[in-house]
Amino acid sequence: MATDSVLVDFDTARRAALTDALLRTGKGDRSAFESVYKATSAKLFGVCLRIFDDRNEAEEALQDAFITIWNRAASFEAGRASPISWLVTVTRNRAIDRLRAKGKAGLASLDEAAEIADPVPLADAQLLSQGEDDLLHGCIDGLDRRDAHFIRSAFIGGATYADLAAREGEPLGTIKSRIRRALLKLRTCMEGAS
Repeated sequence: MATDSVLVDFDTARRAALTDALLRTGKGDRSAFESVYKATSAKLFGVCLRIFDDRNEAEEALQDAFITIWNRAASFEAGRASPISWLVTVTRNRAIDRLRAKGKAGLASLDEAAEIADPVPLADAQLLSQGEDDLLHGCIDGLDRRDAHFIRSAFIGGATYADLAAREGEPLGTIKSRIRRALLKLRTCMEGAS
């Protein structure tokens, strides 16, 4: 039990340090930007590798992402998203933009790239405090039974939308729409409780 408390405190401290470094990066602090890079480059490179089969292309995409992060760090709002979620979103979007610009043949379609399951929980999920975790699960429990199943399967179990569509015998678009609506309900629930 004491070990769990120490781990939560450590994760909370890492999240706070990353938030602070990202906010200082937004003010042009190069040493803070270096801290952001050191703390997140491996995770963000993994995001790029899931989109590009070629390691060199993934490295180029990561470089593009960090240029974008440097230029847009001032737009990061700590109250709206965890720092790692914001960084992953920027990186994924830059990688997809690069993929589109190159018009690469033979690569997975962008829809497939968006839905590649990551067996490792997202860093922000690992950093949730127990109270936020309880709130999240309470809000998921408040969803329609099927929507709760889709959310748990996709975001906790790591299933892709395509996997869910195949398992449920539903069109992919239907699954995407249901999950999108469920996420909006979750957001409303979590915002209402905070």
